[in-house]
Parts: sequence; C-alpha cells; structure tokens
Amino acid sequence: MAYKDFRDFLNTLQKENQLLTIDEEVKPEPDLGAAARAISNLGDNTPGLLFNNIYGYNNAQIALNVIGSWSNHALMLGMPKNTPVKEQFFEFAKRYSEAPVPVQREESAPFHECEITEDINLFDILPLFRINQGDGGFYLDKACVISRDVTDPEHFGKQNVGIYRMQVKGKDRLGIQPVPQHDIAIHLKQAEERGENLKVAIALGCEPVITTAASTPLLYDQSEYEMAGALQQEPYKVVKAKLSNLDIPWGAEVVLEGEILAGEREYEGPFGEFTGHYSGGRSMPIIQIKRVYHRKNPIFEHLYLGMPWTECDYMIGINTCVPLYQQLKQAFPEEIVAVNAMYTHGLIAIISTKSRYGGFAKAVGMKALTTPHGLGYCKMVIVVDEDVDPFNLPQVMWALSTKMHPKHDAIQIPNLSVLPLDPGSDPAGITHKMILDATTPTAPETRGHYSQPLDEPLTTKEWEKKLQDMLSK
Repeated sequence: MAYKDFRDFLNTLQKENQLLTIDEEVKPEPDLGAAARAISNLGDNTPGLLFNNIYGYNNAQIALNVIGSWSNHALMLGMPKNTPVKEQFFEFAKRYSEAPVPVQREESAPFHECEITEDINLFDILPLFRINQGDGGFYLDKACVISRDVTDPEHFGKQNVGIYRMQVKGKDRLGIQPVPQHDIAIHLKQAEERGENLKVAIALGCEPVITTAASTPLLYDQSEYEMAGALQQEPYKVVKAKLSNLDIPWGAEVVLEGEILAGEREYEGPFGEFTGHYSGGRSMPIIQIKRVYHRKNPIFEHLYLGMPWTECDYMIGINTCVPLYQQLKQAFPEEIVAVNAMYTHGLIAIISTKSRYGGFAKAVGMKALTTPHGLGYCKMVIVVDEDVDPFNLPQVMWALSTKMHPKHDAIQIPNLSVLPLDPGSDPAGITHKMILDATTPTAPETRGHYSQPLDEPLTTKEWEKKLQDMLSK
C-alpha cells in the first residue's frame, strides 16, 4: 500500500474524489488560509485542496488539508475511505506493534533534480503566506525536520524526524521552536554543550506516512522511518544528505539543508496554534540554510491549524492515541481496552479499562500522566469502563454523568509539566492536572447503585453490521 511519493498520494485522493482542485486565481492572503479553515468547518470527511493559480507566483501549486479528514486518513493507511475511526485506531495499533521495519536506502532522489548552493533566497523559492492573520510572519508548518543524537550519532533510532513550526526570518534563515519535551531539543542541548551547531535537514511535501510518523510521540530511540515502514507495510525509502550523516525522505518535493546555530536566539512568533490561541512570542533558535534541493515544478504543502478541528487534529489524532495505548498495555496488558487522545494533541485523554479492584482506574490515570507523551500533555485523563467506547463521546458523557462522584473520583495533582503552548499553563509549562474516574465502583468501593445495568437487545451487533453494509453500498 506504500505511496511512491507525495504526488502519488495526491493522485489517489483525486481518484477517490477526495481532492478538490481549484484553478481560479486566489490570493495567498487571506484566500489560502481561509479556504483551509472553511474546508475544516464542513465536516470530518472533506477533501484535500490543491491550488493551481496563485496571484504573484508563476506555476506554483499549493496543497492543503491533505490528511484533513478521516476519509483521507484512512486512504493514508491504504484502507477504504469510509473506514470508521475506531477501526483505523486498531489497525494503526496493529501496525505500530510490527515496527521496526528496516529502511530502504537509495543513492539519489527526485528532489535532486534542482540544486541551489549560492544566493539562497527562500522568498523566491517558496510560495510563502500567513496561515492566520495574527501570525508574526511566514511559517513552514508541515515540514519534516531531521536531526541526530550528537553523543550517539551511529544509533539509527536516535535520529529524529519531527514536525516543528519554523518562521522565515530572512532569505536563508529560519526560526524554530524546539519544545523541551521533543527530541530535537535534546539534540540541540547536546550540540550547544559542545559549542557546536546542530546539523538539520528539512523536507517539505512528503508522503503522509512519514509526516504521520514524525508527529507520533515515539520513544526517544524509536525510528520514525522504521515506524513509517510499519505503517505502510513495506520499507520506507531514504536517501543520505550531502552535507551531513542525516537521512532524508526519498519522496520529498523540497529539501533544505542547514544547521541550528549554537547559542544564537531571535524573537519568534506569534503563531496561531493547535490550541486555538496565538502562542505569543519567545526567543528561539535560528537555522542557517546552506543548500536547497527541489523537484521541477514542486508542489508545496502547508498545514492549516487553529481552533479544532483542522488538519492538524487528524494528523496527530490516532497517532497520539496509539503510543499511549501501547505504553499503558505494557503496564496493564489484560486491562487496557482502548485510548482516545485525539483532542488537542492529547491534552485530554480518555482511557477504557477493566478494573481489577477499587481505585485501579485512578492508578491507570496516574500511569498515563507519566508516559513520555503524558509528561508534556495529558492535562486531564478520563477513565471509563471496558464497555464504554472512548471514541463515542455520548457514551463518555454518560459515564461521567452517572459513574463519577465529584467527592471521590476527581483527583487533582498540582504543578506538573505541560508544553508551554498550553494557554492555561501558569507559568508557561506548569499546570495542575486532573484524573476523572468514571468507572463503576469495584470492591472494596461499594457506593452507588449499579447492580442493574441495561443490556442492548440480543442481535444489535448483527444489525449494526447489516445496516453499515447497506449504507456503504
């Protein structure tokens, strides 16, 4: 099911009527950001957008909302576009558990068609525009940024591929926000302690499987490339960078090579973030671009993000749920049923579990807070019974309204870490967190009256399948 490159995936979207091509002339601002916001407002099975006629640019093509729906997310996994979200979750979890899949190395890539080594001017090379009107400048917001552990450069798994916002600061300079909880911040700290610049490669317009892996909260020594291979069920193609020992996605449309300058910081921001708020400005590191490669007539990809839901939420939804699910299963293999951490990148997580004994669900919630992702996110954890579908919000609200006792089941833990982008953190990066236990009390807890639960009619499951098959025809 692997897609050859970004264009191959766009062709699949076109065949499946999940790509809307817009040939009329549009202005970079406000039209592109407005169109991406608008398509997100129209439902959870909307198409991607491809703009072919952009005012001020010759032959520029810009793609938006590429995996901005559950239909497109399913196609990314090679599944039918009408696959329910819960089925996508369990298929993703199955493939996640099959990692690592070794990469396939290539000597050259399509992006080597054009190479720029002198007089680099990103304003000429890239069609730049502000996504939201209050952004402090032009941003690259869906690029894969590759870096390596400086102290263990031969460890393939410690090479990181991540999605980080980057503000265009000059014709060959970018600002980058390395959130402390993310791997690139560790790599930069290692380099700066040695007084060295950190070499990076930046790939734009990649197959959605690698952008998905790059936005998945993997363990520090887990390879995004080897995870991408597991997700697409065959080895992922990479090619070696010319200026470093970094590996680059073979199918990228545009690649920038450079280095983060040790000890150098500039003001960066504000930027409209996935929290639905502008994040303000902070002093952030600088990337000096040394070389640019691109395909002839490249297709540029951007990401709209803002008040949920947008493409960002589909891109980081299931792949946030699955690592939490797998890590909790390691601790409680017989109890954990499913995890829904799709909301605001897992600032809220809903966990379905069996209960061994009274208080068990609260222990599950505490464990979630100490997972790699939970340390920086998971501000609120809701724990529900095994027969409650965490992806079915009416069921979750029913559990909260009938099972949770405010006196006994609301647990608050003060002054824990959270990503600084959380607008409610005070100071930035610190917050109280909460566990809401919405499970049925288990002995020795005996409160409430839960001895007569209402069962569904006997053949409900058979009718679900029968009706779903009829509706899909």
